Amino acid sequence: MKKTQLFLFHFAGGNVYSFNTITPLLKGLEAIPLELPGRGRRIQERLLKDFDAAAMDLYNQVVPKLSGAPFLIYGHSMGAYLGLRVTNMLERAGRRPGYLIVSGNPGPGVPRQRPGKRYLLGKAEFIEELRVLGGVPEEVFADPELFGFFEPILRADFQVAEVEGLEGEPPVAAPLYALMGSEEENVDRLANWGRFTRLGFRSEILEGNHFFIHKHPARMAEILRACAEQVGSWGV
Repeated sequence: MKKTQLFLFHFAGGNVYSFNTITPLLKGLEAIPLELPGRGRRIQERLLKDFDAAAMDLYNQVVPKLSGAPFLIYGHSMGAYLGLRVTNMLERAGRRPGYLIVSGNPGPGVPRQRPGKRYLLGKAEFIEELRVLGGVPEEVFADPELFGFFEPILRADFQVAEVEGLEGEPPVAAPLYALMGSEEENVDRLANWGRFTRLGFRSEILEGNHFFIHKHPARMAEILRACAEQVGSWGV
């Protein structure tokens, strides 16, 4: 019997290793982390700065990997936006995911409280934004060469995430589970994600900042496994 598949879409600056705190706990699932060009195993490829191009890139990675078993899409932050679009693309192609799980993101149409597009900020302001978000070790900021390597990747990903054009995105047919950290900006708007599903909607707030998923790997894995079990029982 084929395992239920779980496709993982990373956050800005992430790669296939971004969910390594969670994937070892996903026993019984085929966890498939994906990555956009310009980092990790795809370091030689050109960075994408366009949301539609990034979504198409992920879609083109998912489709050939589908095994015929039920499958889910999970994305964090930028990956949540991309997960919504790719789920719609898959549904239009007759390949409906059984569940969409999103985290670290209040959903399309919720403006940031801090003004300005992050990818356009000057270097000092950009570093301050990254410190607010968390997730980037201080030694990266302290090493100009190391930060110079990561900065273009982060700026490209922020451009993808901040010029996404999803406000009019149709709701998906899959049920949707949304999570955020208790210290995140706009955590009080998490229920906004309910507008983007035609099926069931659930949400949960876990203690922590934008990278709360690394603080709660056991709970994240539990949620992902529970969603997968539900999908498997449907035989989607």
